[in-house]
Amino acid sequence: MYGMAEIISIEVVGLKDSNCSPFPCDMTRSCGLYDCHPSGKLVPAFEALKKELGKQFGSVIEMRLVLIDDNVPEHIREVIASSYPPIPFVIINGALVSMGRISLPMMQKEIEKILKFR
Repeated sequence: MYGMAEIISIEVVGLKDSNCSPFPCDMTRSCGLYDCHPSGKLVPAFEALKKELGKQFGSVIEMRLVLIDDNVPEHIREVIASSYPPIPFVIINGALVSMGRISLPMMQKEIEKILKFR
């Protein structure tokens, strides 16, 4: 496990009924998640991602699903207005991370980059 440090804040932003990826949710997918298969939906994919990252990084990360169906927090509104990211999108420590989908390997890579510089 990783040593005590500032918590890495991860926000996954999307719509309640949106897909987790523009790619098919089948056996050829590269997202690295299995607990949510074959739903192809954001909420189950977020829960599977949170579970897998929690196993690997523990209390070093804090994950939050931000559904913007009814309410868009101001900081999310600013990201959308300035960058127009595809949904779902990921914000790590307040910064938009280009992924365009929910992906365990991509998220692990981003977290490892942050931990490397601590």
